[in-house]
Amino acid sequence: MVRTTLIAALCVGGLPIFAGTATNMSDSSFVRKAAQGNYDEVQLGKLAQDKGTNPAVKDFGQRMVTDHTKANDNLKPIAEKDKITMPSNMDAKDQALYNRLSKLSGSQFDRAYMSNMVKDHQSDIAEFQKESSRAKNPDVRSYASSTLPTLQEHLRLAEDANSKLSTSANK
Repeated sequence: MVRTTLIAALCVGGLPIFAGTATNMSDSSFVRKAAQGNYDEVQLGKLAQDKGTNPAVKDFGQRMVTDHTKANDNLKPIAEKDKITMPSNMDAKDQALYNRLSKLSGSQFDRAYMSNMVKDHQSDIAEFQKESSRAKNPDVRSYASSTLPTLQEHLRLAEDANSKLSTSANK
């Protein structure tokens, strides 16, 4: 409905003022969300390195910092081209998660962090798969496609660590 209203608002005499605006807004929205997600994953990864007790959790945190920093570095030229500002703070949802996780310690932290990473990467993969085939901007489509295998690897690692943590907690 918002998109329809926006398109109607951009029309004069039945002709769009900015051809393709609605499509570009979708790509821009993805770029903003991806940049924010990368930034937030880096911050949460640093927390995991600091608070994690299981070596797999600490290693996963380091991997998040390394890979999502690289992903944002790859996204910066696209964002700059579209005049999208890269984030410098966590979004409210991930800040709340960060605050909640920072109060946990030991195996409670490890399990909560890894459980969240599984859910988060499942969601990210679905969005990146969609954008890799539907983005109108070829740079955005290429970014989504090239980042997808890394996100899939993150999910595999998160599921493995989460499974091991759950198994050890049940012993």
